[in-house]
Amino acid sequence: MPQQMIWFFVSIVFSLIAWGIVAARYIWPELRVRERAEALRPLLILHSFRFIGLAVLVPGVVSSDLPQAFARFVAYGDLIAAILALLSLRLLSSAAGVAVVWIFNLWGSAELLNVFYQGNHAGLLAGQLGAAFFLPTLIVPLLLITHGLAFRILLQHQPEPAMQASRHLA
Repeated sequence: MPQQMIWFFVSIVFSLIAWGIVAARYIWPELRVRERAEALRPLLILHSFRFIGLAVLVPGVVSSDLPQAFARFVAYGDLIAAILALLSLRLLSSAAGVAVVWIFNLWGSAELLNVFYQGNHAGLLAGQLGAAFFLPTLIVPLLLITHGLAFRILLQHQPEPAMQASRHLA
C-alpha cells in the first residue's frame, strides 16, 4: 500500500474518532430531547450541503488523473443526497416526511459507503483527489456519523423525545 494511502486512511480514522466524540458529547445530547422532526431537522440541513461533492468535477480541484467515471459517480450521488435532504426538510412535518427521510438516509449512507468501495476498487490514490482530499477525510466521517444519528432517531418510533417520555413514567 502506498504511503499516501496509509496517511489517507489514518486521517479518516482520526476524523471518525473526533467527530464521534463531538456527536456523543454535544450533538446527541441536544437531539435526544427533541421531537423526531425537530431532531432530524439540523441533520438534514447539514446534509443539504452535500452538493459540495460537485467539486470533484472541477478541473484543477482534483487531479486530471482522477477517473471521470468515479468523479461523476461521487458528484451526482452527493447531489442526489443533497436534493433528498432538502426534500426531506420540506416534507418533514407532513405524513410523507418520515418516509422521505428514510429514503434520504438509506441513499445517503449507502452512497458514502459505496464511494469508499468504488474508490478502493478503482485503485484510487489519495493524491488524485487534490484539493478535494478534505472531503473524505473531514466531511464524510461527519456525514456517516450523522446518518447513524438519523437512523437512531428514526428507529425510536416516538413522536415525543425519549427523555420526556421517561419523565412522564416516573
